[in-house]
Amino acid sequence: MLNNIGPAGFIIIAVVILVLFGRGKVAGLMGEVGKGITSFRKGMKDGAEELEDKSDDAAKSARDVTPAEETEKDKA
Repeated sequence: MLNNIGPAGFIIIAVVILVLFGRGKVAGLMGEVGKGITSFRKGMKDGAEELEDKSDDAAKSARDVTPAEETEKDKA
């Protein structure tokens, strides 16, 4: 669908959006999009650092939730 749109088509679309919404609304929207992208990147970086900071001991101390072998109570 977008393969047939050339640079002139994108310019026309941009002009129509500017006319419909105005420069202030478009600038505000782009600012919010930029803040969202920055926040997303920061969150991804913080998550990666948190995973790297965790040691193997923390992973080993995690509770094991696998079912144990059947006990006599389970058989009854």
